[in-house]
Amino acid sequence: MATHGGRATLVPSGATDKVVPVLHHLHGDGTVSVLLADDHPLVGAAWQAPRGEVATMVELADQAPVPLREPVRGLLWITGWLRALSADEARAQAVLVAEDRPDPRLLDVGHGSTLLLLAPASMVLADGESTHPVGLEEFTAATPDPFAEYEAGWLRHLEISHTDVVGALARHLPDELRGGHLRPLGLDRFGLRLRVEAIDADHDIRLAFSRPVSTAAELGAELRRLVGCPFLAARG
Repeated sequence: MATHGGRATLVPSGATDKVVPVLHHLHGDGTVSVLLADDHPLVGAAWQAPRGEVATMVELADQAPVPLREPVRGLLWITGWLRALSADEARAQAVLVAEDRPDPRLLDVGHGSTLLLLAPASMVLADGESTHPVGLEEFTAATPDPFAEYEAGWLRHLEISHTDVVGALARHLPDELRGGHLRPLGLDRFGLRLRVEAIDADHDIRLAFSRPVSTAAELGAELRRLVGCPFLAARG
C-alpha cells in the first residue's frame, strides 16, 4: 500500500472536514511529506501552533486497479505531528521525494506551495481481512511486495482477458457466495484476493498460496494450482 501511494486525505485534530493535499509521499521511515497551497488554513495553523506542529491523521486509501463498485480495498491511518518546513528543509525534502516520486508539482515548493512533514506516532492498517496496529519498527523494516510494481497490470489483464480463469476460482468460495460477481482484487507473495459483489454486500476472500512466492514462474505455478490444473502446475 505504501509503495502504490494511493489517495491521501488529512484530518487535523479537532477538525471534521478532510483535507486533500496537492501531493503526498509516504517515506520508508514512516514520515509523510505533504504539499499544500501556501494560503491553506492548515499551513497557517502549523506555523502558528505553539510547537510548530499540529496533531493530524493521514488516511491513505488503497484503490483497486480494476473498476469495482466499492474501489477502496484497504486503508492505512497514520497519526502524528504535522509541521511546516523551513525553506532549506523544504528544498531538501522535495529532493528526497523526487528521488522516489518525480513530480513537476514539487517545483512549486517555495513558489506558491508549502511542504509539510508528518512525524508518525501510530499506524493502523485495515482491509477486508482485519484491522490491526502496525508498529513503526515493523513498518520501517518491511520491504515492498515483489509483485507490487506489476500487480495492477496483471489484475487488469486477468479481469479483461481471462474471465474463464476468474470463474474457475469460484470453486474455492463458500456455497453462499458462489452466486455473486467474482472480481480480481489483489495479488501478493502470499496469495490472491477476490471481491465477490453480491446483491446484499461485497465480500473479500483471500486464496492463499501453498508457499510464499517471489518470481513470476512460482506465481504462475501457484495460480494454476488454484485454478485446478495440477499438470500445468507441475510444469510451472
